[in-house]
Parts: sequence; structure tokens; C-alpha cells
Amino acid sequence: MAGVSVAVSLKHVLWIGGPPGGGKTMLATRLARRHGLRLYSADTRTWAHRDRALAAGNAAAHRWESLTPVERWEQSTPAEMLEMSLYRERGPMVVDDLRALPASPLVVAEGSTIPLDAVASGIAGPSRIVWLIPTPAFQRAQLAAGGTTGGRAQLYMLLAEIIEREVRGQDMPMIRVDGSRGIVETSDLVERLFADALAAGPRARTTVERQALLREANEAIVAQVRGYHARLWAEGDPEVVEREFVCECGNPVATSTCTSQ
Repeated sequence: MAGVSVAVSLKHVLWIGGPPGGGKTMLATRLARRHGLRLYSADTRTWAHRDRALAAGNAAAHRWESLTPVERWEQSTPAEMLEMSLYRERGPMVVDDLRALPASPLVVAEGSTIPLDAVASGIAGPSRIVWLIPTPAFQRAQLAAGGTTGGRAQLYMLLAEIIEREVRGQDMPMIRVDGSRGIVETSDLVERLFADALAAGPRARTTVERQALLREANEAIVAQVRGYHARLWAEGDPEVVEREFVCECGNPVATSTCTSQ
């Protein structure tokens, strides 16, 4: 019965999972804007999740905090980095976050830590989840283009292998990302998968409602930056960090972004 209760409480969530470098964030942002959805990006909760793990006494979380960047990313093996990433532990935290959000409008949730047992456990229905799985060559190129190399790239490539293996093993909806489709075509594919859910809603309708949701997404990015700089080992001033934000005009077809400090 517990599984049924969780499933009912998350009927308002559309899930987009997959490893870094597959285009999840861009796609989810596009869907949120076009359809008046609340955007949940697991990356923006990274530091809140790490703090939860630290408070719970998680050994891998404490070890990660104790290491220098060189020790974390250059002297650790991919398997060690995977353990310290809290990849498995963060899945239930993502679910907790989503259950705490309002049930209206629909939420589009994206991230590498979307739980892989979401369908099997009853949290998500098969018509409300999709996984973007990049080919190794495409993922490697995307990571390099974004400046992700070395240990981080090795970790993300390992995540891709694990996620693809488990998604295929559970026969869940998957889109292979190899660069042959653009964001519009990929978005169209996902919209067809989610067509019934999007039609049923609820969705934000007015410009004011849409603007509030976009502002919420931007505030999550700000919290992510400040959460990083709150670490004892972090350097720099979060107030002068430049990040790309979602344009808050509320226009469903807008594609522009805003760069602010």
C-alpha cells in the first residue's frame, strides 16, 4: 500500500532522466516554458542533498567533503567518485523534494539522480517518464564543449553506462541522443510521449502564473550557487558569479536567456 500512496502523490510529475551531457535541462526547460509547468532540476538541490547526507552521517559524503579538489577528481577512481557522488542516495531525496511541491501545475523533473526504480516502485507511470541516453561519442563531445574533462568526465561517462544498462533492463521509455536530432525534434518526441498528461494538466495559463514559475526556477539556480559557496572549502564570492538564467518574460515560445550577476 505504501507504493500506491507514493504513486498517487506524484501523478503530477513528468520525469526526464539520464546522465549529464544528454540535454535534459534544456529539454525540461523548454517543456516547462511551452506548457506552463513547474521546473524541478535535481542539480539545483545538490548541496541541500549533500547536507542531508552529512547530517545523516553518510560516510561517502563526509569523505568527499574532506578531500581537496585534486584528491576528488584526479586521484580517485571512477568507482570511488561514483560512491562519493551519492548517486543512489539522492534518488529518494529527489522524491522527497517532489512530494513537498504543490500538486498544481504539473512538474517536469529532470536530473541524473532521478530514481531508476521510479516505474518499478510505482512512483512514476511509464507514460510519464523518459530517459535521454547519449551515445558515448556525443556525451564526450558535449562534456568537453562545456569544459567538463578529467575525473568529472569519467564519472559522468560511468553514470551513462549504469543508467543505460538499468533503463534497458527495465524496458523503460528511452530516447537515444546522438546529435542527429535538434532540441525541437527531441522536444516533439517527448511531447508525444507526455501528450495525455499534458492535455490533462493542470498547467499554468496566465502570463503572471508562468512568470512566477520561471522566477522560481531561477531562484533555485541562485540557491545552488550560494549552496556551493557555503562549503568550507569553496572559494570565491557567490554575489559576483555569472550564471545563465531562464528568461522570465512568460512567453511560451521564447527561447532567449538572460545572463545576470
